[in-house]
Amino acid sequence: MPKDIPSNSVGLVSPQKASFDTPLDLVSGKTLPGFELVYETYGQLNPQKSNAVLICHALSGDHHAAGFHSMEDKKPGWWDSAIGPGKPIDTDHFFVVCLNNLGGCNGSTGPASINAATGDIWGPEFPFVTVKDWVHSQAMLADLLGVEQWAAVVGGSLGGMQALQWSIQLPHRLRNCIVVGSAPKLSAQNIAFNEVARQAIRTDPNFFDGRYKQQKAVPATGLKLARMLGHLTYLSDDAMKHKFGRQQRTSGYRFDYDVEFEVESYLRYQGEQFVHRFDANTYLLMTKALDYFDPASEHNDNLTEALSPAQCNFLVVSFTSDWRFSPERSKEIVKSLIEARKQVSYAEVEANHGHDAFLMPIPHYMQVFSAHMKQIIKELNHAS
Repeated sequence: MPKDIPSNSVGLVSPQKASFDTPLDLVSGKTLPGFELVYETYGQLNPQKSNAVLICHALSGDHHAAGFHSMEDKKPGWWDSAIGPGKPIDTDHFFVVCLNNLGGCNGSTGPASINAATGDIWGPEFPFVTVKDWVHSQAMLADLLGVEQWAAVVGGSLGGMQALQWSIQLPHRLRNCIVVGSAPKLSAQNIAFNEVARQAIRTDPNFFDGRYKQQKAVPATGLKLARMLGHLTYLSDDAMKHKFGRQQRTSGYRFDYDVEFEVESYLRYQGEQFVHRFDANTYLLMTKALDYFDPASEHNDNLTEALSPAQCNFLVVSFTSDWRFSPERSKEIVKSLIEARKQVSYAEVEANHGHDAFLMPIPHYMQVFSAHMKQIIKELNHAS
């Protein structure tokens, strides 16, 4: 619980909901007859409507990126370190929008929602969604908010893929694209991690082929294992060594399978917390969207050609210890952007936090990020 709201926080915020009656044709060939998106905004949209920034969330994120919902909140939004007055995404200058993606489980229409056509929970019948579909639905929200062109679309990890897709799919609707700790597509190893996580969920006896809510059950064991596996890949070996080492909760070995090491306790705690806040069918959908993202595949695996429609400036950031989306993957994006003659800045940040570094207020990272956003503010001021 915050004793006081920090002066550089966006403060107390409330989610909003947008409803769309227009059918949404999905890449899968299915159509959603209508849908809802939950979102939050921070800062004010200027009269020219030119200062809007879209934040795209990663796999398990949602619309609550900054500030607090109440004074009872134990912690702020997931990217509070980067969003607020005086922070890299400075809400004294920018109007910031973050939404829970379609298919999510935090208010937007998804597998846990009611299917109006049947009156039952969507569950496994909810159609597959892709990064392209998300960009499409995000553009519909932008239209609703009166934002014709984003000053920037920003995202880390899966969020970075959405930002990249925006530059390809709707190039005239963003002036800057910021891709942090991401990749142009998943490696076989990353797809394998996702598949193990999905199998953990789908083989849980409480999964009931995705109809667990109708059975009033929760595939808790599978979801917990999926999160524990995911969490392992978000940290680096150094980060785990620094945080836990071989520290034990009790002295000496007990020769049983209860928690003995601190790292075991941490992983179990993370897994159990995740079960309380996330939906298993949504986890399956989100990991599939990750697996399917591959914009170059429509251009004979030529990423340069895929990126050729982009009209915006790019900032690409990677982290030295991120082995899940390594710097080499970011360099693939940068190389293709240069070959496509796009304006791109790149920074490889020294950090031992692993993939989670994109959420951390690492000084060099924040300096690079702030410098880019300040340049956008200068351009805004010059135009007004």
